[in-house]
Amino acid sequence: MNKFEHIKSKIVSGTDLTRRLAVYRFKNQKVVFTNGCFDLIHLGHVEYLMQAANLGNVLIIGLNSDSSIIKIKGSGRPVLDQESRAMTLAAFSFVNNIVLFNEETPCELIKQVRPDILVKGGDYKPEEIVGYDIVKDNGGEVKILDFIKGYSTSDIIERINKVK
Repeated sequence: MNKFEHIKSKIVSGTDLTRRLAVYRFKNQKVVFTNGCFDLIHLGHVEYLMQAANLGNVLIIGLNSDSSIIKIKGSGRPVLDQESRAMTLAAFSFVNNIVLFNEETPCELIKQVRPDILVKGGDYKPEEIVGYDIVKDNGGEVKILDFIKGYSTSDIIERINKVK
């Protein structure tokens, strides 16, 4: 398998993810899950995802589909289409799987993954995070990682618009 095929193979459907999860569980690997839009990947995303990956053996990212982002953020977003965003994330060596979801929240995906650790970035209280109850009921942990100050997709978009 060449490098392009390897990267592309990390982007999986729900059915493929179920098979991979069975293998990860059989090998007693700790599964870490996070989710987001990941539009215009920047250093804040990279550091956040590296920190998340360091919490376990397998990092799975639930990626909002284009239609999901439009529902959440309105027209004009995403800047990059879902295939571009998925391929960029999959190119990171510390990312194991990317799975797209169309819903506004990753609740159903979290039920499928049943992560050992659910990770979000920001100023949330753990109980406010979508999937908190699912993960806790399955004996997992919920961790909040600090955002890296000075890095925000919205700020980048604003700076680009000022240059025009």
